[in-house]
Amino acid sequence: MNQTPYTVLLVDDEPIILRSLEAAVPWEELGVRIVGKARNGEEALQLYHERKPDMIISDIRMPSIDGIALMSEVRSCDARLIFIVISGYGDFEYARRAIREGASDYLLKPIDHDELTAIIRKSVAKLDAERRAREESDQLMHSVQALSLLARERLLAELTEGSSRPLQHLKWLEMSLLEQPYQMAIVQLDRFSSVNKQWTPDEKRLWLFAVRNILEEWSGQNEALAMFPFHSGEWILLFPADADARKGRLGEEIVRHLDTYAKLSCSVGFSRPVRGLDQLNAAYRSAQRALYQRFFAGQQAVFADLPGDEETSGDADHLAYPRWIEDELMQAIRALDLFRLLGLLDQLHDELESSGMTREALLRFMTEIAVISHREFAQLQLGSELPLDETLQQMEEADTLEAAILALKDAYRDWTEQQLKSREQEDGTALIGKAQRYIDNHYRNDLGIDEVSDFVGLSTSHFCALFKQVSGLTFLEYLTRCRIDKARYILANTEVKVYQLAPLVGYQDPRYFTQVFKKVTGMTPSEYRSQGVEDQSS
Repeated sequence: MNQTPYTVLLVDDEPIILRSLEAAVPWEELGVRIVGKARNGEEALQLYHERKPDMIISDIRMPSIDGIALMSEVRSCDARLIFIVISGYGDFEYARRAIREGASDYLLKPIDHDELTAIIRKSVAKLDAERRAREESDQLMHSVQALSLLARERLLAELTEGSSRPLQHLKWLEMSLLEQPYQMAIVQLDRFSSVNKQWTPDEKRLWLFAVRNILEEWSGQNEALAMFPFHSGEWILLFPADADARKGRLGEEIVRHLDTYAKLSCSVGFSRPVRGLDQLNAAYRSAQRALYQRFFAGQQAVFADLPGDEETSGDADHLAYPRWIEDELMQAIRALDLFRLLGLLDQLHDELESSGMTREALLRFMTEIAVISHREFAQLQLGSELPLDETLQQMEEADTLEAAILALKDAYRDWTEQQLKSREQEDGTALIGKAQRYIDNHYRNDLGIDEVSDFVGLSTSHFCALFKQVSGLTFLEYLTRCRIDKARYILANTEVKVYQLAPLVGYQDPRYFTQVFKKVTGMTPSEYRSQGVEDQSS
């Protein structure tokens, strides 16, 4: 139930209908409270102004002010009001008039209470979404400064991730400081996966909020150019390049502050100096390379990526880092495709075996692949703890490349199995079916893939792969098909104008809606309606 129940006004000139509506619908279970009952439009209008309900369920045929006139009046005061029309008359003209005036749904008497309950449940979901949107909007708009900071952090994070977002879109941000040489520090909580499992969701939010506050205060006192959270358990700080000489002291202070004020162990990795926004991803990789040393040198320490420590082996032949294998591994992990993962490790084995690299260089390659893979598995966010230390130890102790590859294969098997088990027996078909039902019920909204993947409890990347695998369509293809199918129905059964139809099926721009409709059906909405009329008359 909602923390604050929504309110409903019932309107019908038949007392038996009012009593039936009050008794047959599980209002409390739905999170709705009846705030008034009216037997005519005038009384309903007075109650509306007094009690401002979130929804009205009203008969159409009433003396003095009928249901459609009532709907027109109250929706002129509040366009978000949910208005559900009921009538004992089967003439579809009433339905068309109700839709034109903005009715959410239309029911004929005798009322099917199960159907009405489903409509109210759908209306409550819509009100919930609007309430969340208002709350988020209020929070963001509370301060222009907070909004600017949020946008700045998000775009910095996208660039650090390696996003291809055009840099000219960032010109409105005041980021001139990054046009001078700077370096990045990654603050990473030690043993985060095991610590994270011990925390409840509320405890996790509290601890991560505390870490952010500590780092924000400290970075402001130490001339940091920026500070923002990145992956879970990881924060990024940017410093002017002249901080390079004192990075050891800065890193040690960060470690000490988190240990003292949050009782958390962390390690810090510093990148080499870079210049420009477009180098954020390079700086991140550089700082990550520094942090790889933690797995051999110990935790709660400060590391630096030294000049010459490039993404090559350092051997005479300077074999380039196999980035293409890494990219394909990440795709296979997101799809939890173990067969593909093991095949890619076989390819990696063949490449490294023929390279003539030293054991130290081979171990460096394998360590980097293991750490990046572990991060990708962890970001699927399916709730399992995925230990990494044991795998790294086995690789370090391996006498041969084949033994090191086998250790990583065993880790892939364990990590994949744990992630699959964490779905709590809910298989991919059921998850995607759940997602499709959510889309079917929310297609009118500004619906994004992040919202749907979060609803079914999957990471966005894993959801994309699973949705395509199960449905045969991409998320956008399915959403578009759903919206166009609804548009076809409305065009065939109502006289709603095209510019009015677009927002009813999730498109705010009527011209764009027309383009999409024509691409899918081969006709404009007007042509589709005309053809339907001709088909019926022939």
